[in-house]
Amino acid sequence: MNDKLDLRDKKLREAQLQFLFPFSLEANGQRKMRDVLLGEGYDAFRLDELALERRYYGKRRVSHREMESYYLPFTSHILYPDDDNPECFQRLSKALNAEAELASPSARWRFAIHSTDVVLTPFDTGFLTLRVGLSGEGLSLTQAVEFAKRFRVLQHPAGEQPEDRVVYEGRTYDQVESFLFEALVPRTMPFLDRSSMNDTYFEKLPLLIDERMYVIALYLFDEQEDISLIDRYRATRLDGMDEEGKPYVSASHLPYIRGYCRDTGYDRWAPDTFYLADESSFCCLTRAPDKLADRLAGKMYGEYYYGLLLNLFHRIVLLKLSTSYSKVQLERNPEETALLIRSITAFSAKYYFLEVASQSQGREIFLQLRRMYGNDELFEDVKQTLNDLFQYQENSTSKRSSYLLTVLTIYTVISGIYGMNQVIDDLKGRIRWSVVLSYSPFQWIALVVTVSGLVVAFGLTVNVLWKWAADWFRRRIRPL
Repeated sequence: MNDKLDLRDKKLREAQLQFLFPFSLEANGQRKMRDVLLGEGYDAFRLDELALERRYYGKRRVSHREMESYYLPFTSHILYPDDDNPECFQRLSKALNAEAELASPSARWRFAIHSTDVVLTPFDTGFLTLRVGLSGEGLSLTQAVEFAKRFRVLQHPAGEQPEDRVVYEGRTYDQVESFLFEALVPRTMPFLDRSSMNDTYFEKLPLLIDERMYVIALYLFDEQEDISLIDRYRATRLDGMDEEGKPYVSASHLPYIRGYCRDTGYDRWAPDTFYLADESSFCCLTRAPDKLADRLAGKMYGEYYYGLLLNLFHRIVLLKLSTSYSKVQLERNPEETALLIRSITAFSAKYYFLEVASQSQGREIFLQLRRMYGNDELFEDVKQTLNDLFQYQENSTSKRSSYLLTVLTIYTVISGIYGMNQVIDDLKGRIRWSVVLSYSPFQWIALVVTVSGLVVAFGLTVNVLWKWAADWFRRRIRPL
């Protein structure tokens, strides 16, 4: 394989990496988790606080003005709210500016930890983001990609001895998930929804999609280096080292690699800068000079970070809605059906926009991410689900109305034939049971119709009031 492909390793000036872990929250746990994080030293992120432009990104800066102008107003309102509206993205950030080490049998990496984010999003979902940086003499693309490949693995399969350990503040963690939830974001695990683990045997985390984190990476090459097709493929596929510690690529057929990079890549600024995205990573490879590299890093931390976040949110919520449809018991729980219809309608109207970015390059990159995650196909499936639910609800309502009309018609006809006046005088004041016992068959029919009609009317009134109160309470407690 090495004879056919150019696997020459390339030097890097630095690598800036962001690892994203999507999670699901317990119902109505968003506000409680937010309060806990604020108590742990997290700050509520706001665009109008310009002092935050340099706080969370190491030596880099993110322009809040460019972040706001990048997205269309209705999208900016969702991504950058100016309050703690639970129907918007609530980002809580904490600067760490610490160092740690990832140790494996084949290599060791010292990395800087810039900051952590917890982004609480609607539909009881959220994202944990960890920003780290690699730099120093001897840093290569192979080392940076191998670090990303290893660090993104939250937990190793059951029965396997973990190969990688994280050393942080004098303590060693055998799993990356232990490092995250014990050292960086403690006290958050109780808020995660663990219902998805009821049918699992080996999982220890309530994972939404995978046991690995998503990677956003910026690889800064030396200015004289050439960014080859193989470099782009390896960075996107996270092909780092083989067992001997040499550069590794997971494909040997050059036309396949070329087609893969064409499908996943955005080469508007080639040959100096390339963007590539697949289902597990979104990366920028550039040999731009330092001044331009600062702007590119700001984009990866700012506009493009939110673009990936929004696409992941779309994908996760669409999957959750599809799963809810498969679990809802239509015949037994019409309230859950109505709630699912409301959730799908709210998502379609408020969050799934066809146009989100105001700039051409941003729109193209965002659509590239959407295409890689298959969100349009998922959205079409959810829309069909909505049509099916509406049809079921319409048929069910029509059937219930028909039954009710039949019952009321029967009571009306019988009451019209016999009349309540046959027994109504005997039911005034204190009931004379001796008279009731002497009723004729027709009077007994009139009595039964009168009493049962009152019971039915009272029951229908209570049922309507109960459903109205339950619906009002559900909308107040769970906006989405």
